[in-house]
Amino acid sequence: MAILDVTQRGAVAQLTMNAPERLNALSDEMLAALHTTLDQLADDPTTRVITLSGAGKAFCAGHDLRQMTAMRQAEDGGAAAFKDLFDRCAAVMARVQSMPQPVIAQVHGIATAAGCQLVATCDMAVAAQGTRFGVNGVNIGLFCSTPMVALTRNIPRKQAFEMLTTGEFIQAERAEALGLINRVVPADELAPVTKTLAEQVAAKLGAAVRIGKQAFYAQAVMPTADAYAYTGEVMVQNMLRDDTAEGIDAFLEKRDPNWDQ
Repeated sequence: MAILDVTQRGAVAQLTMNAPERLNALSDEMLAALHTTLDQLADDPTTRVITLSGAGKAFCAGHDLRQMTAMRQAEDGGAAAFKDLFDRCAAVMARVQSMPQPVIAQVHGIATAAGCQLVATCDMAVAAQGTRFGVNGVNIGLFCSTPMVALTRNIPRKQAFEMLTTGEFIQAERAEALGLINRVVPADELAPVTKTLAEQVAAKLGAAVRIGKQAFYAQAVMPTADAYAYTGEVMVQNMLRDDTAEGIDAFLEKRDPNWDQ
């Protein structure tokens, strides 16, 4: 049984973390599978959107604490192994956002600690009613410092700090209000709504979405003036594409664009 299932449905690649007995923890094996698969999909021109979900009763419960406990047996108390683990996890998170395709999290059950980080890292997220989100490491004496990076880039600081220091869960509706996720839907509509959103994005000009995603994250860390200068150049390059010209012509002529994608 693969720890990460991959199903290709047209232009949408559906990834399912498949370790339900461990609540799809980000174990060494899961991190490796995610990174390898994302690298493969990044080079696949037929994939225009990726969805990410979890098998069983939870989306993802964060790092595998049993594996982390075993790391302590090393002579250095696990320092090197822990550093390697957090570096590999950060690399997966960075890969999600450097992917040319948008990545949509399909969330249910719980998304806690690094699992919440994964939701915050994805470009969009849809959650089922009843889903709970938390950065709960403080409850066991481990402040969620790396999950904090993604979380504080999604929601206001004071709300993030409250979550980080109390270790309390928030409900899906609160997560939506704060901006951690895009929408909340009934559990039986989670997969269909995520699929519809993915297909809606996949129907756009793939080149434009790829250009836009890269620019989205690049400009977000720039001063405003630099961001406008940078995105102006991005717009110029986008406008010079033949497929963009076709899209504009089609709009003016009130017809569907003839895109090869």
